[in-house]
Parts: sequence; structure tokens; C-alpha cells
Amino acid sequence: MSQSSTSSAVAASTKASAKEHGVFSYGNDIIRYDVVRKASRSKTQKVLIKVHPDQRVVATAPKEASEQAIHEAMLKRARWIWQNLQSFAEQKDYVLPKRYISGESQFYLGRRYVLKVISDPEQVMSVKLSRGKLNVVLRQDSSAMTEQQRASKVKPLIDNWYQQKAKAIFQERLNELLPKATWVTGIPSFRIMAMKKQWGSCSTKGNLMLNPHLVKAPKECIDYVILHELCHIAEHNHSERFWRLLTQVMPNWKAVKAKLDGMAEQYLNE
Repeated sequence: MSQSSTSSAVAASTKASAKEHGVFSYGNDIIRYDVVRKASRSKTQKVLIKVHPDQRVVATAPKEASEQAIHEAMLKRARWIWQNLQSFAEQKDYVLPKRYISGESQFYLGRRYVLKVISDPEQVMSVKLSRGKLNVVLRQDSSAMTEQQRASKVKPLIDNWYQQKAKAIFQERLNELLPKATWVTGIPSFRIMAMKKQWGSCSTKGNLMLNPHLVKAPKECIDYVILHELCHIAEHNHSERFWRLLTQVMPNWKAVKAKLDGMAEQYLNE
């Protein structure tokens, strides 16, 4: 979901608001990148390069940096950029659209569960975790359904289950993390909303929006997103002060973010 200019967000695959673009070649491949300009208090003209799971390459550069300086920075990291693009491309090859049939994988709090669709007219429709399986009970005979009919029955049940789990887990983690965020007064409200490219966002009023798919990730990844958004209450932009604040409350946030980014395609797959 795209947010207005009055909110900040943690990207899942990430958002891009770049107006500048560049291109360079590496071997036989042409690599395109977006440029995002940001004000910098630092005297160094450092260009930050990020390769996202959706295979977008974004260079974040100071407003004063020349196009040539940015291009040279990209060329210096060309091999690293290419390797990351290849890695994400390979991951994407293994992520197939969900069919909502027994045997598929579902995730919850970082663990992988095997989906089992059970047809039983005597039971109430439900979704439960049991012994490494995510059991979904249908009252209709799923074997007699077309693939589309089955998915239309199973998916809403699983989506609702994730929504309910997300509300409880996110509230639990928010309560646990608030003492670290000493700049926050009171308990921020949050909403659950499924988003394709963001894990969360924070409005200028301090209201959080969190992606229910995030509950598929380990708790430390959930904590990272919540802390990221809580930091936006103190510092709305991704300024140097913002990153210092995030490092203060979660020193290992870069490693945790990398773990979340690495699984984003799987967690967001529907």
C-alpha cells in the first residue's frame, strides 16, 4: 500500500520514489538503478546502495552528489550488485503462487508448517497448528472442488487466522518493546493491513500500520519493524539521527533486516 507524504514506512520489497535513473553493464548484463536524493549532515559524499528482493537497485545519495560520482560508486560495487541480483533471481524461481492444497508450506513466527486441508462435514471450519502442520478444516469435500473453488474456501480462512494471530503477537511485542522507546509517551495505536511492498508505516500522528504477513517472520524481525516505526515517532525521516536511534534500541538491526529481506518473497507469497 502506498502511503501519503505524511507517513514513513519500512519496505518489504521496498518502495521507490526515485526520479533519477542510471544504467551500467556488468559482463553481458545491463543493470538499471534508481537514485534517491537525501539531505546529508555528513561532509562525506557517501552513496548507499541497496539491492531489493524484487531486484530493484536503489542508490541513496546526498543532494549535492554529481551523477558521475554516483555512477562511479555503482561501478565500484558492480560485482556485489550483480551477485545480489542473481541471488534474488534464484530465490524468486522457487517461489510459486499458492494453490492452497495439502503439502504446501505456510510460515508462522519464522517456522515452516505443512498445510493440511481436511474435509469433515461434522466439524466447524477452523485453522489450527498441530505437530508441524497447519490444519484447515472444511465442511465441504475439497477433493470434489476445482483448484479455484478450493482456494476460494481455504485462503480466506488462512488469511483471517493470520490476521488474528498478528493482532495478538504485534500487541504483545509492542508492549514488550515500548520501555526501550523512551521518547514514546503512551501506547501507540496500530492497525493491521495487508501490503505488498511494506512491512509497516508510521503516520505523523504516531499511529502505526503493520502488515499481517509479518507474523510469518521470527519475533526478532517483528521487533525490528516495530522498533523502526517507533523510531519514526521521534524522527520522521531516515536521517542520521534516525539510524543512531534505531542502533541504540537494536544494535543488530542490520543483520535482522537482512534476514527479513531474504525471506520477503516467501512471506509475502499468496
